[in-house]
This record gives sequence, structure tokens and C-alpha cells, in this order.
Amino acid sequence: MSALRPPGLGPIIGHTTDTTCRLWIQAGKIGDEDIMSDLSANRRTVGVIGVMSGKDAQTAVVKDAFYFRLHREFDRTGTFVLGEHVALGRHEDDVGLDGAPDKPVPLTPDSEYTVRMATLSLDDPLEDADRLTDVELKDRLPDLNKIKDQLRQLRQKECQLTFRTFPKETGGTEDKLAFLLGSCRYPGLMWKIKEADRIFGPMVEHFEDAPGRKSARFNLMVGDQIYADMFNKFPLGLADTYEEFQDRYQKAFGSINMRQLLKTAPTYMILDDHEIEDNWTQDQLHRDGKYQIFNLAIGAYMSYQWSHGPHNFDRHLYYEFVCGGYPFFVLDTRTQRFKDKDEEGLRDNHLLGRPTIDPAHRGQLDELLVWLSECQSRGNQPKFIVSSSVFAPNEMKERMGVPYSPDPELIFDANRKRRDDSDSWPAYPKTRKAIIDHIVREKIQNVVFLTGDIHCSNIARLFFKTGGGDSGLFAYDVTSSAFYWPYIIADGDPNDYVHDSTAPDQLDPFPFQNGVMDYEAWAFTQEDNFARIEIDKANSRLVVRYYDRDGKLLEVRGLKNERLLENALDLKPW
Repeated sequence: MSALRPPGLGPIIGHTTDTTCRLWIQAGKIGDEDIMSDLSANRRTVGVIGVMSGKDAQTAVVKDAFYFRLHREFDRTGTFVLGEHVALGRHEDDVGLDGAPDKPVPLTPDSEYTVRMATLSLDDPLEDADRLTDVELKDRLPDLNKIKDQLRQLRQKECQLTFRTFPKETGGTEDKLAFLLGSCRYPGLMWKIKEADRIFGPMVEHFEDAPGRKSARFNLMVGDQIYADMFNKFPLGLADTYEEFQDRYQKAFGSINMRQLLKTAPTYMILDDHEIEDNWTQDQLHRDGKYQIFNLAIGAYMSYQWSHGPHNFDRHLYYEFVCGGYPFFVLDTRTQRFKDKDEEGLRDNHLLGRPTIDPAHRGQLDELLVWLSECQSRGNQPKFIVSSSVFAPNEMKERMGVPYSPDPELIFDANRKRRDDSDSWPAYPKTRKAIIDHIVREKIQNVVFLTGDIHCSNIARLFFKTGGGDSGLFAYDVTSSAFYWPYIIADGDPNDYVHDSTAPDQLDPFPFQNGVMDYEAWAFTQEDNFARIEIDKANSRLVVRYYDRDGKLLEVRGLKNERLLENALDLKPW
């Protein structure tokens, strides 16, 4: 009889709703044979998932079990959406393992589930080009009733996870909701490899209730989950083969604490440049060898990060999700950014894809603006825009550096060269202006950007002035970076960033239609950190706390240089 084996990597808890949960694994080794290294090997691997009656390995039984595909073309990874999937190969008139009609049964909102996941490997004499349908594959697999109990015999640590579904989506907004935010996990070298994994241990603890602290709901990892260009400042250590990209993900997601975190709570990811190459833009595709690197990088990204996230917009990498009634839009600010080197300069730079010319096919920027309007139509609840690149503050060298003028050309002409060299929003004023114009025109309240990238955490409050006065609108940018970055002298110095865009020596006004955006920033820290963000509906605020690699609260400085362990961000009531 075929034997079940634990996953080679995973399980990972991915996109979760009130009635479903997307779960991910990768097949592992069979004896001395590494089945992942040869995609044409005559092996077929499938995933097996079992829903358990409880957490205790001695007493829990497998209530139901299903097969699902692990795709060779996706590095033998696969996902199963519990609460949505129909068992592999069954028809509507077939019956499930318990004799009931095999139709997906939605999960119960705000409820806990324990599952076990494993892999099954079979000889596959077919040619690589041959593809079996689900029904054909199901007919070749062992009867699940005869092997599902093998799930109980596997080591709990390797294959079992417990997750909680999100609150009911039609129940309005939750009074309290917390989540974690972070970015940029440098892999570490030699004896520093363990240091790169250290911070994820304390993060796990935030998904358990503690005195005075309610369990967080999910993680947001907003870029540079791997460093494909390990020595990014030098042309060394750049992943440019399938095996090298695979190795980066295996080491990152397979480290002890990171692996535990990924199977403890839903984790939402988006890429930044180091998943591909430092400061990546789409115009680099025309350079020698870069097209191949991009294909390898995105193929790996889709297998290891995108596949267990939401798939709202076909195969585009940006997506949206909702938790506790609070909406999140996760931007792809990396693969759709264009920088033209012609005389247009900044005027033809686009961060979220080129402008839409066919209204039947909305681009990413259009989707974001429509989403913002739809969210505001339901009220002032916070609207979270996730961007791997920081919306504000700007670096001192990238700021406009001159007083505001009604001349619209100022936005493009002030410090043009330095702004065009930026790897963030200053180099894309057209995209930034379109978002701000929309927020002000539609009077969209409580927009919060969640960002990473710069190896210097901070908080910024954005003010929108129109007609020479306060518009009554404001927004925030909360940055958490880095999980691990050992070279604080290389970048991320707080003195490199604007703290007050109206100060004479820091001027950084950003003009938009009929107005100007200014901002003030505080809570700067270069310590390895993650942020815990708590939504407090009763007090109309967000509470932001930063924690160090040992899980201790980080003390930061406020706008008046006061010492702060928490930052309360006032919002409009909702």
C-alpha cells in the first residue's frame, strides 16, 4: 500500500474568509531522491488533507479527507480551499467519505479547525506532456477510506495545523481587530542564518490570547520575503537559475520559526524588488538576460507566495481581502512599474501599470480607485492600502525641496533627476497624484497605507489642504521594516527621511488638483522589528506598537520627542 509522507515544505495557512481557508504544501523527498529537483521524473505526487475531530494526536480522528493536485509545473506545490473544494474527481451525484452528497460545506465563521496535510507519491509511466483529468487521476489513486487514517500516524509537528476562520462578513465591522505587519527578511550568512529566523518566534505568540492582549488575526508580509540578490549592492549572489530561486524559498520558508509562524496564522504576502533583483522595473526586461531572470523569479513567486493568497484579478499579483469587515487592497508596486528614459522623464513613469486605454480592461490603478469608492460608500471604516514601497515619508534627497506653487509643472520639474532615481513613490508622481486626487475628490476618509522596504520603521500622518485651508481629510502610512537587516550603516538612517514636510529645511509639499499634501512623520527605528496594529472602533483609532526580535516592545520617539511604547492614531468615527 502506498504510504503517506509529511510535506517537504509547509503547511502554510493562506487566504482565509469567514467560510473558507486556502492551505498550501509542497511535496518533499522520497528517501535519497529529491523529487523537486527533476520536474520530468516519473513520479506523480498528490496532496492529502484530513479534517480532524480535535487537536490531540492521541484521540483525534480524521472526520473527512480529500486528495488535491501538487503541480509539477509549480514546483510540486498545491493548495486546497477548505470549505470550497469538491473532492478530486467526484461528480455531483457521487457521495463523500461519510456517505453524504459530496458538495463543499462552508466553514463556520470565527471557528477553529484542525487539519493534517500530507503527500502521496505514485509511479507515473506517462509522458510529461500527457495530462490526466481529475476523474482519471482519481481512478488511479488508492481509496481514501483505506489510507486516511495514516494521517494520524505522521508526526503532528510536521503536518498538523490549526486555524480560525474570520468573523462573519455580513456582521458589520468588528469592535476590536489586530494583525501583524512586517517586511524585509535578509537571509543571513553562515552563523547569522539563525539570526534571520529569530523574530518569527515572538510573532507566533501574538496568535494566542494573553493578559490584556487579544490574539491577532493574520500576518502581512509586504515584500522581500527572500533575497534573490543576496549581495544586492554588488553583482554577486544573484539567483539566475531555477534551482537558485528554489533554494532561496526553501531556506526562507523552511527555517524553524518562520515555518511555525506560517502554519499558525493566515499570512498575506506581496513581493518587492529582492524577489527578483534590486530596484527592479519592467523596462529592465530589455537588458541581456533579464527576461529569463524575471520569468524564473515570477514563476517561483507564484508557486511559493501568490498561490496561497487571494486571486481576485485573474493571474495579476495584486489582490484584495476583508477581515472583520475591514477592507485591504494589496498593491503590486514592483512588476507593473515603468520608468521611461526619454525626454518625458517623470511624466511617463507609472508605478501601477500604464494608463488604461480600454475601459473594458481596467488596470491596477483603476481597480484601486474603484475599490476606494466602493469602500467609502459603506462608511468611514479604515481602508488599508498595502504597498511594499513607502507612500510617505520621502527620503531627504527625493523631496521636492521648494515651496508649493500652483504651477502644475512643479510636480515634475523640482529636483527631477534625484526624484527619477528614487525606487519609491517620488519617481511616480502621476500615479501618486491620481490616488490623492481621487481621495480628495470623493472625500474618502480613514485611508491607511501599510508599507515596508526601507529598513527604518515609522509612522506618517498625511494632510490634504485645498483652497488654502484644511480639507478635513487625512491619511496615514505605517511602515514596518525590517524583520532582519544586519547592515544599519548601509541604509535606513532616520535622519535620511523627512520628519515635517513644512519645515524650511525639509520642504516636501506634493501638489495635486486644487491642493497640496503635506505630512509629518515619527516613531523612527532601525531595530529589527514587526508591528502589531490594533483597530479600536469604540475610540475611533488605530494603535500601533513595534516589537523587537525578542518580542519586547520597542520605545520610539513621538512628534514632541516624547518616549512612546504605543502610537494612537486618531481616525474619523465609523
